[in-house]
Amino acid sequence: MMDRNDDDDVMADIGHALELGRAGDRGAARDALTALWDRVGDAGDALHRCTIAHHLADLQDAVADELTWDRRALAAATDLSDERAQEHHASLRVRAFLPSLHLNLADAYRRAGDVDRARQHVAVATPLAAELPDDDYGVLMRDALARVAGRLDTGSREPLARS
Repeated sequence: MMDRNDDDDVMADIGHALELGRAGDRGAARDALTALWDRVGDAGDALHRCTIAHHLADLQDAVADELTWDRRALAAATDLSDERAQEHHASLRVRAFLPSLHLNLADAYRRAGDVDRARQHVAVATPLAAELPDDDYGVLMRDALARVAGRLDTGSREPLARS
């Protein structure tokens, strides 16, 4: 079995959109991902919807818009199977996506001032993140969750610095 499926045009287009964002053109990246969302549709492939929505959330200027996309990403993940994710890359497991999706919601709710919902998502994400390996991703998720929890404890609505 191949580690990666390079035949998925939508995932390739997502990658191209993300390159625009990494190059500093957030608007072009947002536009490209929004066009992909329109192409895939609300009932399209769950991997595509989850990936597009997850990345679109990060490109929003308003926290309310970010929350909309974060909720869409989590909703799509509930429709996603490991088998479908592994068609894209053999290492992918849906359960490993969940800490990040809940973390993003927790942080956006925190910045929006909805402390109760933020804490609910931290409470869901924390045991899921504890199951992640002690690799870069696992450490990143656990550290970010601790930072969000700390900001909740202090009442801060300031954005987290990206590290």
